[in-house]
Amino acid sequence: MELDIKQMIAMVDIIAEEKNLPRETIIEIIEQAIAAAWRRDNGDKDMNVRCELDMNTGRSKVFVIREVIEDGVGYNPATEIPQSEAKGKEIGDTVEEEHDVEEFGRVASQTAKQVVIQRLRDAERDAVLEMFEDKIGTVMTGIIARVDPKVVRIDLGKATGIMPRSEQIMGERYTPGARIKVFLKSIERNERGASLILSRGSAEFIEYLFRQEVPEVENGTVEIRGITREAGRRTKIAVCATVPGIDPVGTFVGGRGVRVQAVMNEIGDREKIDIINWSDNASEYIREALSPAEIQKVEINGKEATVYVDKEQQSIAIGRSGQNVRLASQLTGYDLNIELAKAPEKKKRANVEDSLLSALEESDEASVDDSGADGNDGED
Repeated sequence: MELDIKQMIAMVDIIAEEKNLPRETIIEIIEQAIAAAWRRDNGDKDMNVRCELDMNTGRSKVFVIREVIEDGVGYNPATEIPQSEAKGKEIGDTVEEEHDVEEFGRVASQTAKQVVIQRLRDAERDAVLEMFEDKIGTVMTGIIARVDPKVVRIDLGKATGIMPRSEQIMGERYTPGARIKVFLKSIERNERGASLILSRGSAEFIEYLFRQEVPEVENGTVEIRGITREAGRRTKIAVCATVPGIDPVGTFVGGRGVRVQAVMNEIGDREKIDIINWSDNASEYIREALSPAEIQKVEINGKEATVYVDKEQQSIAIGRSGQNVRLASQLTGYDLNIELAKAPEKKKRANVEDSLLSALEESDEASVDDSGADGNDGED
């Protein structure tokens, strides 16, 4: 098959410009298509075939690559060649058998076309994904393209990302055509290609939103030391100040709560946000993490801690379905056990009757003593 070099070059340049791909990538794709078509017409599907395209003459050659193996053993002629036929090659070396490409049959030509289309799609997708590599860990705005039972597909302009159910906010409704902020969590690659994994339910999404609202984080005045989340229900975030006199919690809340409210406007009012003071003292940190519960005492044993609370505070400390203690445990790194504090022993009240009798007896004794003393005085 002889190619029209001018037509081929024109196609290469046009495709490279339209797909925003390097010229060399387009040429490589054409070579792969020619190799696949030749293998379809002349060889075996197991063959390792490569193609070289001469851009000056417009002609192409294919090379069938075989591995040299020991004589006298069973072998696959599509991929292996005995050493005696390998012209001085050592066992384990490769031999390339050259073939001129003359023409293709109809089926092979169709194969070549399909290869070009598929490889162009793959190359274009990979190029787009590379553009997003440096955006991992950031928030971007997209448009909801489609809502499936397990994923929400979001158009990010040059690519479409997916937000799995595990990365969604529980109870949040997604409507096709709506604009939405998403956190680019990762690029997941597998044998079927690659996908942009997006999130709104991750703790990182909340952290990024706070970093945007609290400039003191960027200048290092305050720090986020820990964050844990159950999306759509509750988030706990531990903060501290690096400069004396700064109230880290107040800094994150903002005047009249504007900063925390801006974050809540994005994630929805159903989710509660607890902003607490971080402490390097484990007992104090655990007390803060269990906010809004009031803690009586904390006993730490290794990575476990027993927390004592009054009866009326027990349900608050545990939270609905154990949520508060579970998030506090994740935040602090301690296994927390909530126990009722023992009520202080009350002093026994003295029996009133016994007290009165004792008082009367003492009074009688005193009267007898007094009367005896007076009689003696009279005799005298």
